[in-house]
Amino acid sequence: MDKMLTGYDAVAEAVKSCDPDVISAYPITPQTDIVEKLSEMVADGELTSEFIKVDSEFNAASTCIGASAAGARVFSATCSQGLKLMSEVLFTASGMRLPLVMAIANRSLSSPLSIWSDYTDTFAEKDGGMIQFYAEDVQEAMDNILMAYKVAEDREILLPALSCLDGFILTHVQEPVELYDEEDMKQFLPDRVPKYTLDPSNPVTMGAYTRPEYWAECKYMVQKALMKSKDKIGEAVEEFADVFDREYGLENNGLISTYKMEDAEVAIVSLGSVVGTIKNVIDEYRDKGEKVGLVKLRVYRPFPVHEINKALEDVEAVGVMEKHVPSGHQAGVAIDTKSALYSTGKRIPVLDFLVGLAGRDVARDNIRNVIEKTKDVKGKDPKEIGFDGEEHWEPLRTEILPEGI
Repeated sequence: MDKMLTGYDAVAEAVKSCDPDVISAYPITPQTDIVEKLSEMVADGELTSEFIKVDSEFNAASTCIGASAAGARVFSATCSQGLKLMSEVLFTASGMRLPLVMAIANRSLSSPLSIWSDYTDTFAEKDGGMIQFYAEDVQEAMDNILMAYKVAEDREILLPALSCLDGFILTHVQEPVELYDEEDMKQFLPDRVPKYTLDPSNPVTMGAYTRPEYWAECKYMVQKALMKSKDKIGEAVEEFADVFDREYGLENNGLISTYKMEDAEVAIVSLGSVVGTIKNVIDEYRDKGEKVGLVKLRVYRPFPVHEINKALEDVEAVGVMEKHVPSGHQAGVAIDTKSALYSTGKRIPVLDFLVGLAGRDVARDNIRNVIEKTKDVKGKDPKEIGFDGEEHWEPLRTEILPEGI
């Protein structure tokens, strides 16, 4: 059934379809509407979940850990400072191999205080052993919830999964979406069958103190599961396409999708809602006969090394557009893209452009500027370009910056 929904209503509908046993979250803009809607569903009898009210994001994540350890399917949502308050607990969840699924309405971090969207909050969690999905539009934000559960609860994975969507840009926009048929849902996502549970009749220990000679082995198992999740994401995307007739990068294991990359000489790599506007600008360049293409990251962790290499194997320069504030070096996607390419011996320029920080508009002119700067380095040796940590903040109003700071 097609319906016009806001992003937060659509995510709530997706969660409802997944029928979680326990929901626990704490309000924070712009995520609040997701769990408000879920609480209404529970209160109205539309959803049989246990909705547990808490006094902080830390306790929301802790509640989900306890429920998941007892065998429940759990859900939470947060963003920004709330995600930072959860961070300790989420690292614990991955180490305990608990499949928490969360919606993150991406929002910038203080200071200065902002309620607007960028990916600094979730990128800061990239080393926490969590799968990270990113949505281009509201339908993908919905569908990623289902695929997050499918992969996270797989008994070979058992890791937290973050389903990320741009705060306000996607959470509060209205778009037509296709809701799920109950029988299709049961086929795609059956009830959770936990591998281990906390059970008084069969006592086990979870999350115990570990001596140095075992700690690294535990983290290695998390890393191994995270890398294996690449194949599981591919399987989930393939099954999703069979059941719901929507596909997300099937030819690339569901980790990336490409746009007009068949003969591209210059490629833009990006993720999230800005991808739609980038496609429109690429169409302009194609109409002029210029060979520009797009690689869209659907999943940031685990990073799709093989798929990136395959997609970019014939290009001569790459421009990365990401909504992430780096600290003392380039931002995450650019670094990871370089690492992937250079591991194969491919040495081409990879420029990093910081866009849309704290919800700043990304206009077509900004994207054209990115493409033009990337075209300018086509065919150059990366050693000729260098990196000064500042040249690709796009755009930056230098006239408002105070002197001497």
